[in-house]
Amino acid sequence: MSFQSLAFLAFLAVTVPVCLLCARRSRRAGMTALGIASLVFYMAGGGRDAFAVLCAGTLVSIWAVQRLWREDSASRRRRVLALAAGYHIAVLLVFKYTGFFTGGRVSIGWVPLGLSFFTFQQLWLLKEVYTGQFRLRSGELVPLYAFFFPTVTSGPILRPGAFFPQLTGEKFLRPDWEDAAAGLYGICCGTVKKVLLADPFGTIVNNGWERLGDLTAPGAWMVILGYTLQLYFDFSGYCDIAAGCARLLGIRLPVNFDSPYRSLSIGEFWKRWHITLTTFLRECLYFPLGGSKKGAARAYVNILIIFLVSGFWHGAGWTFLFWGLLHGLAQVAERLLGDRLKRVPRLLRWCLTFAFVNVAWVFFRAPDFSGALHLLGAALTGVMDRPGSWLLHGVFAKETGAIQMLLPAVKPWMDLVRAAALYGVGMLVVLLPRNTAAAMEKFRPKGWQGAALAVLTAWAVLSFTGITTFIYSNF
Repeated sequence: MSFQSLAFLAFLAVTVPVCLLCARRSRRAGMTALGIASLVFYMAGGGRDAFAVLCAGTLVSIWAVQRLWREDSASRRRRVLALAAGYHIAVLLVFKYTGFFTGGRVSIGWVPLGLSFFTFQQLWLLKEVYTGQFRLRSGELVPLYAFFFPTVTSGPILRPGAFFPQLTGEKFLRPDWEDAAAGLYGICCGTVKKVLLADPFGTIVNNGWERLGDLTAPGAWMVILGYTLQLYFDFSGYCDIAAGCARLLGIRLPVNFDSPYRSLSIGEFWKRWHITLTTFLRECLYFPLGGSKKGAARAYVNILIIFLVSGFWHGAGWTFLFWGLLHGLAQVAERLLGDRLKRVPRLLRWCLTFAFVNVAWVFFRAPDFSGALHLLGAALTGVMDRPGSWLLHGVFAKETGAIQMLLPAVKPWMDLVRAAALYGVGMLVVLLPRNTAAAMEKFRPKGWQGAALAVLTAWAVLSFTGITTFIYSNF
């Protein structure tokens, strides 16, 4: 079930009141209702086969959690951890990477919805239970952790110690008015980001990739910057909706984005972009590998390893690995430069960081290296001519048609107005210091903001037909 659908809005309108009413009877009743709703949500979007795969993984985690709690022998605890972690990694590799490892000769043909997020989340649970960072005596809450409907398909990746304690907290299924208002605000903001920003940028990006040979240099840069903005608004929008849904249930999700495109370095970028993934890789891979405790050279190797894993986690392709390698090399270079980077003017540091992120995203989006090099070549050496009108085909088509019907004189300028408005608003939103997560943290609704957001949300809901799925649902 997609967040950007009328079916989801109906699901949410029924689920939240039912869970809250059940919780008034007893906490267990409310938790049971939320668990059933989460299973229904996943079944509606993932199907029975995907549901069976994730159920099997959940049972493995429950078994491992119980054994790790009861087992005193260090060697047996290591064996339990290895078996459970090995199972989760093997399932991910089989479904997602069989085609890559066999050169396309063998392919499963489908991947359970949200499997990548599910796998890392289960590994995080096993790791924290094994090390004693988090204590979970029984596995009865693991299914809700695994299938919690706001996060099951595209995250954020939930840290056990940040999720389970909330299930026994005072606010669980007893949200106050501030939570309810902040939750609705997050849902509205996320919907607007996805429908009115991410998808229009996605239309431009898809048009450009379909006709690479016809791109001028400005058109190529529109495609490159368009994907940078599409990816942010798509995933950030999902996380805003997820956080909003959770707040309606009295649960706070971890912040996953903190204005990443305002970063002055690649290291800072990864402290702001997909924060839960960065935290998982640091704590579950970088530190166990030795981190920076075994010398600078070993630290650089460890950095490259975690970014290669990050790239491979995102997709089974050499372009994803290369994208991860680029970010790993950039982090190593920044460490080598050290304090000398701070002497560079802040504006120049931002420009260099943002340009690097844009170029790296080309390989993340490209189907192959030749396509990526073709697009970059067009951007750097292409004809300096205005982009073709075909690049904007399908962007706010109904709205544009209505405006041209009412004001025929604006027709020659419509492409310029559409592009300037879309990219201008997009850059303004990503560079604003106060983002949605910060606004939700200490939410104080204002009348004019509520009215404006209501209008934008209504516009987005009326545009649901034809809206694409979230990009990170594919990972």
